Amino acid sequence: MSALLRPSPGSILVQRQAPGEPVSRLPILMLAWSIWLFATPLYGPKVFPHWLWPTLISYAVFLLLYHHAYYRDRRRLRWVVPAVAALAFAVLPFNPGAQCYLIYACAFVAYAAPPRGAVLLMLLMLGLFAVFWMMLGWSPLYIVSTVLVGVAVGMMNISFERRAQADAALRLSHEEVRRLAAVAERERIGRDLHDLLGHTLSLVALKADLATRLLERDPLRARREIDEVARVSREALAQVRRAVTGIRAAGLAAELASARLLLDIEGVLLDADIGDHTLPPEIESTLALTLREAITNVQRHACARRVFVQLSQRVDEVTLSVEDNGRGSGDIRPGNGLSGMRERLQALGGELRIEARTGTGLRLLASLPLPPSLPRSPSEPERLPLAVH
Repeated sequence: MSALLRPSPGSILVQRQAPGEPVSRLPILMLAWSIWLFATPLYGPKVFPHWLWPTLISYAVFLLLYHHAYYRDRRRLRWVVPAVAALAFAVLPFNPGAQCYLIYACAFVAYAAPPRGAVLLMLLMLGLFAVFWMMLGWSPLYIVSTVLVGVAVGMMNISFERRAQADAALRLSHEEVRRLAAVAERERIGRDLHDLLGHTLSLVALKADLATRLLERDPLRARREIDEVARVSREALAQVRRAVTGIRAAGLAAELASARLLLDIEGVLLDADIGDHTLPPEIESTLALTLREAITNVQRHACARRVFVQLSQRVDEVTLSVEDNGRGSGDIRPGNGLSGMRERLQALGGELRIEARTGTGLRLLASLPLPPSLPRSPSEPERLPLAVH
């Protein structure tokens, strides 16, 4: 059974499934509406003595088509939709509950064609079915309700599909922003290193050659040149360290800028208070990944209108706080995202705390210890501030 319910890579379920989330059981639940296929011929005013076997045979075919619609490549919907609609026409003379098949076909049509084509196909199926219903001489009251429900279900799924496509495009643009930011950062690093080290290393090479030539003729001058090489090398090392400090600082700042872009599109306001902090690369990288996962959870689940991000540093600890004013939850079940955050923090001796109350939002606190040897000199002129306004 598990293999039967494992969706193919190109199926609707996989395309609508967020990374790390389990396969949705919604298709199984949606089969509950097919109960009307068996209930309608029993309570109607007209007797349908031969409804059972045509209904059972058609239902077996429908289940196969239903499985293909959700769990197999969505390109198969091009023939699944007309096949389900054909079942409605074939069974209708024996069972008026066959209108259920047509409503399912209207639900699937959103994934079988572009929006405009899906609307036209849906209206065509409903129109032909209404004509066939009237030709059988049955009451128009029921076909009106079928048309209304079919249009409502079809338009709702078309809207959901357009939203899913917009979300997918947003994720692609978000990843493109990250990629372009990484490319720009690599180019900046290359320029900085060239500017910092190009002249300095050339000077070191020239003075080293000069000291070699003077070593026998003028040892004192050669010694001065060697001392000069050592001094220039120490200055170059200090410059590289300051440049690396700026490169490290860009990780958390870039992640914050990316978070602002993601939330702005959702209409969520992001406030940030991240001061001028110099962090070891592994700590900053862990906090940046934690911020990314926290913002992703806010965007997907919180229904928040405002998010506040704060980074605070004490003598021996740094803490990242992400707080939203969304719906919150009194019973949070850790998923892959929260578990990954907690594992990354614990690997560096840190911890993850979550404060949540239903209806009042959620606050995530990620704390990491700082190494005792971390430099905290405020006089470094080339340090890049992390504040983003």
